[in-house]
Amino acid sequence: MGVSRDATQDEIKRAYHKLARKYHPDVSKLADAEARFKELGEAYEVLKDPEKRAAYDRLGKGWREGQEFRPPPGWDQGFEFHSGGGSGAAGSQFSDFFESLFGQGFAWGGGAEREFHARGEDSRAKILIDLDDAYHGATRTVTLNRTELAPDGKPKVTAHTLNVHIPKGVHQGQHIRLAGQGGAGMGRGKAGDLYLEVEFRAHPYYHIESRDVYLDLPVAPWEAALGATVKAPTPTGPVDLKIPPGSHAGSKLRLRGRGIPGKPAGDLYAVLRIVLPPADTEAAKAAYRDLERTLKFNPRARLGV
Repeated sequence: MGVSRDATQDEIKRAYHKLARKYHPDVSKLADAEARFKELGEAYEVLKDPEKRAAYDRLGKGWREGQEFRPPPGWDQGFEFHSGGGSGAAGSQFSDFFESLFGQGFAWGGGAEREFHARGEDSRAKILIDLDDAYHGATRTVTLNRTELAPDGKPKVTAHTLNVHIPKGVHQGQHIRLAGQGGAGMGRGKAGDLYLEVEFRAHPYYHIESRDVYLDLPVAPWEAALGATVKAPTPTGPVDLKIPPGSHAGSKLRLRGRGIPGKPAGDLYAVLRIVLPPADTEAAKAAYRDLERTLKFNPRARLGV
């Protein structure tokens, strides 16, 4: 686009509008106008957005002309991004360009002076919560990194802190909407909203799939073979769980309604994992030898060996 790396956002926009009018396929007579217009648009998609530009400044060595900018996976945790809604034409790849030509999103004032009012862009961010928050609800303090324009027109990253209500029953991937916490509106336009996408922190006992919760439950060989009633932890407290006789590793025991609360609530699945006692004493070794002689068990019989 012919601008320096430290160009202000206004300089970037002026350069884009000048070149866009030059290469727009509807007005340009150059043979490669359409290709140049597309390349120009792709460059502007990065540089017009303070968030993408800040990301490009940090990660832009991987950028290739003609490709969508894709930061490394996971780099955006705790960062706030605008969704790009705003006042531009819905679905338009070059919304700023078309706004400048056709005035979409503008409300014209009376007299010779013109002004426009536009709702602020919605923002999005990811937050990590504990499984207990989904079971009971909570209020948490969340700090997000937001990219804003400094007075010199260059992007800068600032931290801002919010008190967020985590509703009971929230699940993985759900969005919590904070009205008016997105980008500032223009003129008399309202501020956009902030959408927080929920992810769960890793838990030492459980993993979550939608509203269902899974627990790997260790059991002794005799508990699986003969059946037993054992204590099992759940996010709401321990329960007595009946192990049916003849259970095997990987068997799933369902506790209906003990997953993440909701309408309907999820379920909790105890997945059996058979744990062998260690043969670390002479008595334990003798017990294993007695078992070998008594059962004459060949676990590889189904393999024909």
